[in-house]
Amino acid sequence: MTTSKVTYQGDLRTTAIHLQSNNEIITDAPTDHQGKGEAFSPTDLLATSLASCMLTIIGIKAREMDIDIAGTTSEVTKIMAAEPRRVSEVHVAITFNKQLDEKTQKIFYNTALTCPVAKSIHPDIIQKVTVNSKSY
Repeated sequence: MTTSKVTYQGDLRTTAIHLQSNNEIITDAPTDHQGKGEAFSPTDLLATSLASCMLTIIGIKAREMDIDIAGTTSEVTKIMAAEPRRVSEVHVAITFNKQLDEKTQKIFYNTALTCPVAKSIHPDIIQKVTVNSKSY
């Protein structure tokens, strides 16, 4: 089953339609790469997908542990390299909605590392993950 349909709109912009839900994502090239930077760039989506996947997989684990993590956030930093232009690092800083003990934080950290996007990104891309300002 086809997942999405992406259409080039011109002027370095695309629209992607998620076929199951009909939701739309717009991408623009970043300003440092001849674009307008008015929407996520494709590489922004790659980095953001990693954080979204980590929160989702942690959400599944939290549900199993009967812990409500609604309101938990992650901040994403994407670092680009040149020659060739590519994503070289993605930093994901996860901040939970409540104080969690050390054991639970470590469980969630390890769970984040198992998300499908983390396992799909090329191993040359550094993934730095922190949970409440800690790396385990």
